[in-house]
Amino acid sequence: MRDRLLAAEKVKAIDWRDGALHLLDQRALPFREVWVRCTTAAEVADAIRTMAVRGAPAIGISAAYGLVLAARERIAEGGDWQASWEEDYALLADTRPTASNLFWALKRMRDRLDRVKKHADPLVVLEAEAIAIHESDREANVVMAQLGLERILKHQGNAQALLTHGNAGALATGGVGTALGVVRAAFLEGLVEHVYVNETRPWLQGSRLTAWELAGEGIAVTVNADSAGAHILKTKGVTWVIVGADCIAANGDVISTIGTYQLAVCAMHHGVRFMVVAPSSTLDLMMVTGEDVTLEERDPGELLDVMGQRLDVVALNPVFDVTPADLIDVIVTEKGIVERPDTAKLAKLMCRKRLH
Repeated sequence: MRDRLLAAEKVKAIDWRDGALHLLDQRALPFREVWVRCTTAAEVADAIRTMAVRGAPAIGISAAYGLVLAARERIAEGGDWQASWEEDYALLADTRPTASNLFWALKRMRDRLDRVKKHADPLVVLEAEAIAIHESDREANVVMAQLGLERILKHQGNAQALLTHGNAGALATGGVGTALGVVRAAFLEGLVEHVYVNETRPWLQGSRLTAWELAGEGIAVTVNADSAGAHILKTKGVTWVIVGADCIAANGDVISTIGTYQLAVCAMHHGVRFMVVAPSSTLDLMMVTGEDVTLEERDPGELLDVMGQRLDVVALNPVFDVTPADLIDVIVTEKGIVERPDTAKLAKLMCRKRLH
């Protein structure tokens, strides 16, 4: 399955080449494929902040490359370049407050710099570390896809309907995706009859991005309004809801794209299994519960532009919500699977090395 999944990679959202970071601009999809070229940490920070790149793993990978660009610029300036580099670190850390992978990747880069030997070239070392973060995520996607597939096979071995929310695919990661990696693996095994995709307002990650990814690979996909999610679960024979995560607390609470929480409630009511797929870098064991996270809110104007005009009312525009652990059937990571997650199970998981 690993080779089949890697061979099936058709979407690449992050490309490090010629000393620059190239990002597939997700604001332009699905109608135009535009690449943003970043040569400074400030440009990477802007790309993250404005959601040219999005998805927790992709944000972390991009930030790691951003620190490589920062080091190159600061070393060229001379003087105490590491002090200036810390300013770039803070700039990147401030872009998206909820994505655990962002802070994990930045810390890994800083830790690697702290271990640079006296005569080593720090720029070479940092670039190698960023590339390793990128490649590690790609491999983790494959492992998670295989584990998620095994879980689907365990419960039902024939073609079935799935539902997803947001975009946790190749556009959001360094590989085939987290949630969509599992969907892709299931499709390759002939286990996917249909995929229903919540449109995911207000950024429409589902209709613009996820549907585009799946349709491009010949997977039968139907977009529905977010408010139709419960109706879909009730009437369309969906067996699994499969989503990604931007952060997972120590007790198993999942912070993900707004609308995930209500979908989990509906899934439990209708007896539909709920799977969360995310790399271990998304788990934050220092965060006791999901209530401890800073939930990002964006410009209310994203909700108020209607038919080319701005509504004169107050709007609330949270980007993420918290899905309690007791609504989740299984969390899939590259380190293994946790059923009915809780603090003890996740702590044990994080003590493991990778399965592969």
